[in-house]
Amino acid sequence: MLFSCCLIVNFCLYLRYNIKTQIIMKKCIFFIAFLITAVSFAQQERELKLNKDTNLIEVTYYHDNGAISQTGTYTLDGKLQGKWLSFDAAGNKLVSANYDNGKKVGKWFYWSGEILKEVDYSNNAIASVSEWTNKSTIALRD
Repeated sequence: MLFSCCLIVNFCLYLRYNIKTQIIMKKCIFFIAFLITAVSFAQQERELKLNKDTNLIEVTYYHDNGAISQTGTYTLDGKLQGKWLSFDAAGNKLVSANYDNGKKVGKWFYWSGEILKEVDYSNNAIASVSEWTNKSTIALRD
């Protein structure tokens, strides 16, 4: 992000020799200020911990209300690894996902109201999709 901002600033400085310098510079400065503000508000609260047994970084992200947003692990080089869970602000499970060295693998589950979708990944691509609805106490496959 910082690199992108530097490129934009350099481009704006290059344009300062243009006839429309004042208008362009004002737009560039406004755009950079917007980017910096957006990035600072978009960051979620998180908790990181190195698991020395697995050599993975365990992370927990939180919603603004303090409820857990996501849990999972990263490799030391920053790739998603193992099981990841996502929750809404009320604590309801939304997604159960699996990664192997940054690639999507195995069964993923997506919950949305009364619908459960199972997506099978193979070679980081969708292999199949199944959907269930919960119209009674037993989930039925559509």
